[in-house]
Amino acid sequence: MCGSNPRSIEDWSRRWYIAETRVVMSYWSALADGVLDGVAINREEALALANAPDDELLAVLHAAFKIRSRFHGRKVRLHLLQNAKSGVCPEDCTFCSQSLRHASAVEQYGMQSVEELVEGADNAHGSGAVTYCIATATRGPSAHEIDTVCSAVASLKQKYPLKVCVSLGLLKPGQAERLREAGVDRYNHNLETSRRYFPSIVTTHSWEDRFSTLTMARTAGLEICSGGIIGMGEAPEDRVDLALALREISPESVPLNFLDPRPGTPLAETMRLTPQECLKALAMFRFVHREADVRLAGGREAALDKMQPLALYAANSIFTSGYLTTAGQGVSEDYKLIAQAGFVSESADSADQGAPSSGSA
Repeated sequence: MCGSNPRSIEDWSRRWYIAETRVVMSYWSALADGVLDGVAINREEALALANAPDDELLAVLHAAFKIRSRFHGRKVRLHLLQNAKSGVCPEDCTFCSQSLRHASAVEQYGMQSVEELVEGADNAHGSGAVTYCIATATRGPSAHEIDTVCSAVASLKQKYPLKVCVSLGLLKPGQAERLREAGVDRYNHNLETSRRYFPSIVTTHSWEDRFSTLTMARTAGLEICSGGIIGMGEAPEDRVDLALALREISPESVPLNFLDPRPGTPLAETMRLTPQECLKALAMFRFVHREADVRLAGGREAALDKMQPLALYAANSIFTSGYLTTAGQGVSEDYKLIAQAGFVSESADSADQGAPSSGSA
């Protein structure tokens, strides 16, 4: 480069950077085009997304947005969660502060009444939520709990156009059918992590137990809501294997939680993932589940912080007004987040009209 002036070196470097950037964006964009054409990504490609260099984060999100926008436009669905039975779970999930096996200072109470569950639906509708989610901390529902949920759902369905998702743990034969007959739309049961890593975080039931419950719910005619938690010490390969395992059952809804370590749990001292790692995982889930309702769930405020708006380029729904044991940033802040990022909140009244004509979840 002898004899070259600084201006020439600077110009050459800029041109090289632009060319390199175009190559990178072209690769991720082409991968998204393949997904839109119906070509499912393989494990190697999913792992490449999860492990993409941080310098390529915006290119990855741009590609994920191509898929998200095809099926959901710029709409964002709000879901509100009701903790219907708290802090009395006998299972040993290491991430959960509601386990009786951990020294967590969470509120403890038994199954809420029909009236309390219907009041929760009032709050969900008033917040502009599309889906009302009823969750219990339990191994599985008793006959009384099934009766309570069914009565509440039958009542609230007469009042509001809400979709209802219930999360009641491991199901027994016949329970999924009861829920479907009562008007429940969707059953949530997260696989949490890969089959390989699952025994590291839960020992009182198996990954297969969870998958079996999802199969029961699907057979009964319920939609499926299933995702997991990232940041529990798993490898990127485990996040990919979770996403691919979920693809076997094609869930309509895929909530992605980000571990917000809870005091008193075995994972209390776990270091959080970086926002970049969380966003790349979220994009990877969008590539694997192109049409699904991919949701920002627990821990999003703590894990993503100021980078939350970028998550909407892959996710098309969020939990609002808090989670099972932790508060969120609030409904008004969520609406502001959505609007300032250039997206549009979808109401329960308009949700059944679907997303853009090119596809729907």
